[in-house]
Amino acid sequence: MKILLIHQNFPGQYKHLAPALAAQGHEVVALTCKVKEAQTWKGVRIIPYAVKGNSTQGIHPWLTDFETKLLRATSCYRGAMGLKGQGFEPDVICAHHGWGESMFLKDVWPQARLGLYCELYHLTTTPFMNFDPEFPTRNPEADALRIRMKNLNNRLHEEIMDAGISPTRFQAGSFPTEWQDRITVAHDGVDTDLVVPDADARLMVRDTVTLSRQDEVITFINRNLEPYRGYHVFMRALPDILRQRPNAHVVLIGGDEVSYGSKPPKGQSWKQIFIDEVQDRIPAEDWNRVHFLGRVPYAVYLSMLQVSTVHVYLTYPFVLSWSLLEAMSAQCAILASGTAPVREVLTEGETGQMVDFFDREALVERLCALLDDPQTRERLGLGARAFVRENYDLKTICLPQHLDWVEQLAGLEPRAVRD
Repeated sequence: MKILLIHQNFPGQYKHLAPALAAQGHEVVALTCKVKEAQTWKGVRIIPYAVKGNSTQGIHPWLTDFETKLLRATSCYRGAMGLKGQGFEPDVICAHHGWGESMFLKDVWPQARLGLYCELYHLTTTPFMNFDPEFPTRNPEADALRIRMKNLNNRLHEEIMDAGISPTRFQAGSFPTEWQDRITVAHDGVDTDLVVPDADARLMVRDTVTLSRQDEVITFINRNLEPYRGYHVFMRALPDILRQRPNAHVVLIGGDEVSYGSKPPKGQSWKQIFIDEVQDRIPAEDWNRVHFLGRVPYAVYLSMLQVSTVHVYLTYPFVLSWSLLEAMSAQCAILASGTAPVREVLTEGETGQMVDFFDREALVERLCALLDDPQTRERLGLGARAFVRENYDLKTICLPQHLDWVEQLAGLEPRAVRD
């Protein structure tokens, strides 16, 4: 079978699926704007395409997002036409359509089956919009219209999607009901043989400070430190946490940019905004126990999970972070927000503990109680790892599900492009 993969940041979600398909003997080609030169990776032929064109100055702001996707789509279309000219005719196209690239690929290969990675559909209802009253939309009525416009890309893809795959029920459930019978829920998976507890783990947080399992370590991870992932809630709890836990070290991983939600005021970062808000309430000797590591190599990130005494995970009702499942696989004792995506994978009192996202006092209280209770921490950690191995293990559960999904996709009657 000939398989084409589309991802603007390849391999992205196809990190494990792509080489597994190649290992099965399929001809696997990836078309991406990430690389400049053609290359081969784990049996996958990677073909570059260049994004051409510039955003229009003065365009209606609601169209800016779609125009960016359209530029990627037309550029990817040209790359696909080049592949077609070389005689490549895929049986199956798997695409993360979130950036628009795959919009016109059925026009190039109408007989190919298109399978989409359905990450999220933008909804205007609570709790998807205005979940956090501290950061309300500036104009609720107009913002509802703007959010609907963001789904232009989703809606155009729905017409040509033969099948979809979504990592969680929460994410799949964000899509309209007419999509539902075509979407399979299957997570990307966690390598539970790699992400394991390690009693001998060490984490250097400063030239003179290395933490281990013998230390009291509170961990917090975001791709970028921002409100969507509860960074502001955690930081506002920090003065009380440090005061009540005089021996604890607090370790945070995350960048200074914005992955989701609104940008901070110009020239600032959410990270620094909330540092500035709380730092004058934290004595210098306590602040020395707070360690911002920024973005780190995967091995450092893994060591952080392995030395964690309690791992705190907070999120809006949004895409579930891989880091939560990896923390579970590392046998962390987890205290998380009781938001919908978290409740899908965490069971109160069995695989973790949960608090209301906005209840800072409860966060501090439950965190301190968990730090004082090694038996409960051990029980929760063992339960979390067992749950992930049983339901989200990469090799035995999730990768086989994705491979089966591709096989089923290949057997479908392709949907035609509509005028």
